[in-house]
Amino acid sequence: MNTSGPEFPSEINFHSEIIDFKLSDDSKYKDWIIRLAEKHKVQLSVINYIFCDDEYLLEINKTYLDHDYYTDIITFPLNQDPIEADIFISIDRVYDNAAQLKVAKETELHRVMAHGILHLIGFKDKSEEDALEMRNQEEEAIAMILSN
Repeated sequence: MNTSGPEFPSEINFHSEIIDFKLSDDSKYKDWIIRLAEKHKVQLSVINYIFCDDEYLLEINKTYLDHDYYTDIITFPLNQDPIEADIFISIDRVYDNAAQLKVAKETELHRVMAHGILHLIGFKDKSEEDALEMRNQEEEAIAMILSN
């Protein structure tokens, strides 16, 4: 990824569709996402997080990806350098996953939010080896927000 040239200001936006959801501190999350990108030496342009419910994300999954199943996150890259994307997150899935994994809802939300950015950076999770590396990167990202 090209990190030379003019700096682009990073714009991180948070929206809710269908549900009444708001992050506890937008500025903390914006700073964290920017620091995560800087750690990996990539430039962000505009990142839109859209928080929604299961049914909303299922419809997106069916319409745009031809998948008929629930998921916690769908990331739509719009530009690669600098990175621009829309990241849809089902809060229903995040909270259900947190309960199943016996972790705090906020921790699981951090993991999923980081997961979307990590995919945009270039990390994959289809093979067992890639999935392990993705999980390690997610854990490092979670540590970054907790240390802020």
